[in-house]
Amino acid sequence: MDIPRILDLPKLLSNKSYFLFGPRQTGKTFMIRRQFPKAKYYNLHETDTFLKFNQAPHRLRQELTGKDKLVIMDEIQKLPLLLDEVQVLIDDRQVRFLLTGSSARSLKRKGLNLLGGRARTKRLHPLCYRELDQEFDLVKALDRGLIPSLYFSDSPYEDLQAYVGTYLKEEIAAEAVVRNLPAFSRFLTVAALCNGRMLNYSKIASDAQVPKSTVQEYFHILRDTLLGDDLPAWRRTEKRKPLATAKFYFFDAGIVRHLQRRRHLQEGSPEFGEAFEAYFHHELKTYCDYQGIPDLAYWRSTSNYEVDFILNDRTAIEVKAKINVSDRDLRGIYALREERLLKHYIVVSQETIPRRVDGIEILPWQDFLARLWEGEFS
Repeated sequence: MDIPRILDLPKLLSNKSYFLFGPRQTGKTFMIRRQFPKAKYYNLHETDTFLKFNQAPHRLRQELTGKDKLVIMDEIQKLPLLLDEVQVLIDDRQVRFLLTGSSARSLKRKGLNLLGGRARTKRLHPLCYRELDQEFDLVKALDRGLIPSLYFSDSPYEDLQAYVGTYLKEEIAAEAVVRNLPAFSRFLTVAALCNGRMLNYSKIASDAQVPKSTVQEYFHILRDTLLGDDLPAWRRTEKRKPLATAKFYFFDAGIVRHLQRRRHLQEGSPEFGEAFEAYFHHELKTYCDYQGIPDLAYWRSTSNYEVDFILNDRTAIEVKAKINVSDRDLRGIYALREERLLKHYIVVSQETIPRRVDGIEILPWQDFLARLWEGEFS
């Protein structure tokens, strides 16, 4: 399925080189070949291309002509030494590069500085609501996730098994120099069961049967390989003391559910509510990264009032997978509204008609997403 992506790479690359990072199979290669059909293109996954430049990196300078003003280098993390040649070409010939990869971890591990400011960085996420448009199906998105090849798969559970087995356990473990693969596998399952919760390294270490220091390193691996992100605590409230512990979300709901050993999601179940909230983290994180918005957080007070997301210090967002939101569901957002610090107070739900209660908007999830991508809440 050819789904146009929101990221406008030609516009980004009009005056600056870019790194484009994203987890495996999020569609980086397909997107760049679609948006740059005539650009000079090298794929370091190809054995002959890798060997050629590994043996003689300077061949890159020799192969480019004066007409080559834009060059795409796919999977740059496989051959970081090429960045020296890229830097020379940017400085001396004003060539613009699009350098893609699934992780910057190997580049950082070798002490490379990502071209010293000569290139900016963008991240490609799995598909989002705005991109899928009429192809979007909520239950399907929550159950199998939004990685393109999995969302459109005719055997999604088999393909999820292959993705997890190949990438999360083997490639990520190899990249991170993880020697104890069974321990890493146990950690992934436990971490997935804690998706969207406050990080408690000690408890996760106990459940995964590994030292706390190992759990902390494993979470660093997930962050560096873009398989998950911290959601920091929002700490601006004064009337109610906020907590400071971050939450952690995996990058895709389908991957989480597979690691949790769950499938065939049913609406109305507790699992559906968890997946619904995690999906909205994906939409909000994707929106923030694509629009260059730096601040996404959550709020929780020491007295256990909580709001799921705070967007750009402007909008409080509580997510409820309910067809009838009650006053009890509004306790956290009411408590935060008393501080009078934000502009919008939103409850995202499965209700079908928008309504307002004491200054709080209760919105159908489709309405919220449409208005989010129009920039109304940021």
